[in-house]
Amino acid sequence: MKLGIVGLPNVGKSTLFNSLTKAGAESANYPFCTIDPNVGVVMVPDERLKLLADLYHSAKVTPAVIEFVDIAGLVKGASKGEGLGNQFLANIREVDAVVHVVRCFEDPNVIHVDGSVDPVRDIETINLELIFSDIEILERRIAKTVRGARNDKTLAKELELLNRLKEHLEEGNLAITYQTDDEDEQKWLAEYNLLTSKPVIFAANVSEDDLADDGASNPYVQEVRAHAKEQHSEVFVICAQIEQEIAELEDDEKKMFLEDLGLSESGLEKLIKASYRLLGLISYLTAGETETRAWTIKVGTKAPQAAGKIHSDFERGFIRAEVVNYKDLLDCGSLSAAKEKGLVGLEGKDYVVKDGDVILFRFNV
Repeated sequence: MKLGIVGLPNVGKSTLFNSLTKAGAESANYPFCTIDPNVGVVMVPDERLKLLADLYHSAKVTPAVIEFVDIAGLVKGASKGEGLGNQFLANIREVDAVVHVVRCFEDPNVIHVDGSVDPVRDIETINLELIFSDIEILERRIAKTVRGARNDKTLAKELELLNRLKEHLEEGNLAITYQTDDEDEQKWLAEYNLLTSKPVIFAANVSEDDLADDGASNPYVQEVRAHAKEQHSEVFVICAQIEQEIAELEDDEKKMFLEDLGLSESGLEKLIKASYRLLGLISYLTAGETETRAWTIKVGTKAPQAAGKIHSDFERGFIRAEVVNYKDLLDCGSLSAAKEKGLVGLEGKDYVVKDGDVILFRFNV
């Protein structure tokens, strides 16, 4: 999974990136200190892995990972090349979802690029730049398609979609809100890879005081939540500064620090949960003496395709899957004990994999 972090300058974007990845992207109180997109790979925290690894005495534990791309602060006119616009907009096209960091704190020492804190205005500024960039993409595609559309019914149909979609964007709408049941149109929409077709998670960056109640008493956070609800987006509340402090701590210290703040989980954990929900992802597990590992798949994935995540041969030669829920396996203490209790299922090609399934695939090629 690849997530792109965007936001106006000085909203806490690079501070958040640093804390998430410990990659040390330069963070300073001025725009564009992130000149090149910074990329960091983060392990997905999953306590199930440690428990299973202890049970199997695994030599290696491999969690799922998320790649974060920190993209330079966008400003008004970015789509026309203002600031450092265009090259960074191109970087967003490669991500699965966008993490949009929004400033929800007052601090006279941190300049706001527009002079005041107004999260919905900031969101709309970024959205407009993404819309303008998408319109440019569509205009190029229209110019290319119009030539062949006179003699080709398929191209004529695509041209109609392009024009409707362009009109939809020109009205200030995001591509993700364009509804269609037509299979051809859905295929073309995926091909265009528009910026505004990406799912969005809003990171409401608050001061430390607003963390304990999850931003409930912060009017800026309420505005972001109301806006996100309209867009069917996820929101999580974070204090980028605190996240940076947490990132420096050892695991046991982290837990104590979070408890002192009245928190049950870090911002990274909140973000990962939000992104899995938004993208419809789950993890199944494989466990043994050699390795215990988490594999990320889409909700609804069937056993052969889940096996294909490990190796294409597993999918091609799929025979069956031995499946047990990780809790049942841990409670029984071994796979053989779980089998004796009838808790291990022998599943075929139509089995839909569930989150927390521990699977042993049988295959033959």
